[in-house]
Amino acid sequence: MMAAAARDRAAAGLLSIGQVLARLSPEFPALTSSKLRFLEVQGIVTPARTPSGYRKFSPADLERLTLALTLQRDHYLPLQVIREYLDDRDAGREPAVPAPPSIHVASRRYDRADLLHAAGAAPQLLNDAISTGLIAASDTYGESTLALLRGLVGLDRHGIEPRHVRSLKQAAERDAALIESSMSTLLRRTDATSRARADELVPELAARMDDVRKIFLTSAVERMLS
Repeated sequence: MMAAAARDRAAAGLLSIGQVLARLSPEFPALTSSKLRFLEVQGIVTPARTPSGYRKFSPADLERLTLALTLQRDHYLPLQVIREYLDDRDAGREPAVPAPPSIHVASRRYDRADLLHAAGAAPQLLNDAISTGLIAASDTYGESTLALLRGLVGLDRHGIEPRHVRSLKQAAERDAALIESSMSTLLRRTDATSRARADELVPELAARMDDVRKIFLTSAVERMLS
């Protein structure tokens, strides 16, 4: 009897999705039930479930949601960073609020000679990569161009030239267009919550497409070797 009463008191303090939305929507008007489920999947909250499968949110869940949404809106932080920050707080630590990501990430720049030296590439290979549109001609080049040129050096050793790789770039651009199309509604929104969610979902979609591409390539290679 006493145990049942205790369970009833505990259940009375839990909130449904609708009640959570009612409490948080005034401060976060873009919040939806699907966004709440997404935050659950990302590990921001772990609501209890009723025997029928309905989600029930505790006061601690509500606090985590409020803080997570605030960090997204005001600091543009990725959910992974937010989750780690919240977990540190829950563990009794006192972490500093993570700094928002900078869109101007400092990285080394390479002139043509430095790029060729760092990649171990022949000048003609870089010329071919530029002429086929794999690399944009520039006075200086960044780390991503260095990584690409190193990859081209490795392929060139096996007779795979930049002109052969051009189809990979075209396929990647088609993949990006597909992601943009699927996220068009979200990408058109300018509010901070939508932008933060787009920042989470677009890389996730790109990673999933890369996983699928790798599976197709692996299967094709296995057939070739069988």
